[in-house]
This record gives sequence, structure tokens and C-alpha cells, in this order.
Amino acid sequence: MADWGPVLVAVVLFVLLSPGLIFQLPGRHRVVEFGNMDTSGAAIIVHSVIYFGLITIFLVAIDVHVYTG
Repeated sequence: MADWGPVLVAVVLFVLLSPGLIFQLPGRHRVVEFGNMDTSGAAIIVHSVIYFGLITIFLVAIDVHVYTG
């Protein structure tokens, strides 16, 4: 049986937290910009920290597992 929980959580968070896809924090002209498909170095750092925090919570604290087989 394969545990697909970490893979699914990582992929979903990566897609949702890609800077500029859904939102960008901090934006170029405002604090939060939505759907602008533009990014900056600061936004990449902020989204990386948020990604690390959420993936740690989901995989270590909540212990998400999805078994197949």
C-alpha cells in the first residue's frame, strides 16, 4: 500500500500558493493582488514561508495519509 497523502498535500499547496496564480502577497502595487500572473522576489519568499508552514502542519501535526492499493 502506497501512502499518497504527502504527495497530494504538497501538489495542492504548491498549485494554490504559486505567487501570482490566485493571489500574490505582497503585490507590486497593493498589499495583496489577485490573479495578476506577475511575481517578485519578496512574494516568492513570503509564499515559500507560508508553504513550509502549511505543509509542516498538514504532514507533521495533522498526519495526513491517503492509502491506495
